[in-house]
Amino acid sequence: MSRRTEQHPDLTDPRIGAPFFSTWRVGTPERQRQTMEAIGRAWERRPWPSGDLLGYHVYVGHDGSTLMHYWQWSSEQRYDAFVKGHRQVRINEIDTTVPGIERVGLGRYRRYRSLERAAGDVRVPGLIVAVRIDFEEGAGERRQDWVDLVLKAAGDDPEGDAGLISAHFHLSTDGGHVLNYAEWESDQAYDEALAASETDTWQRVRTYPGVKGTSGSRYRHALGLVPG
Repeated sequence: MSRRTEQHPDLTDPRIGAPFFSTWRVGTPERQRQTMEAIGRAWERRPWPSGDLLGYHVYVGHDGSTLMHYWQWSSEQRYDAFVKGHRQVRINEIDTTVPGIERVGLGRYRRYRSLERAAGDVRVPGLIVAVRIDFEEGAGERRQDWVDLVLKAAGDDPEGDAGLISAHFHLSTDGGHVLNYAEWESDQAYDEALAASETDTWQRVRTYPGVKGTSGSRYRHALGLVPG
């Protein structure tokens, strides 16, 4: 069966061969709450669909309108099999409870590198920030170099990122963008880090050639589901 967990996911689990992220727009904080409850019911009353799904986590957007979904699959093929055989019945139940959900799209990724939680760090993230970095057409091959530069900037300025617990950089399989999933102590810690990032390396990150634009959203981890 499906079991709820309060623990945040481990994005560095080596068994994750195919991480997926998607966004739903539901419109209001009340509909966010209703949708979260519907997701929990739809999953908990059914068997866990596959041993190849390591975990499924849902996040409430600070904008009061969106939900972010994070799937930890062993492979894209196993996810596609889930879609064919198990997904729609859950979606139908959720949509019956909360009609009119806008499903923005599903992103397929491979995790490239992470700034991992330090040994002995037991802080619970108070804020999840998902930042999408889009690259110009033909510049996708520079994504890894950009991530390497970001991690160098973070390493050169540990005090500026004191409130950062971890950051995980995912490359979209379509070659077009990077998704950074970052765990922060709090909104205040994140805001202070943004204000303090004035080093030369961070300036190189912000002006990196080939980057078309960035967009970020703030979330709270609201629902974790694992096999149980």
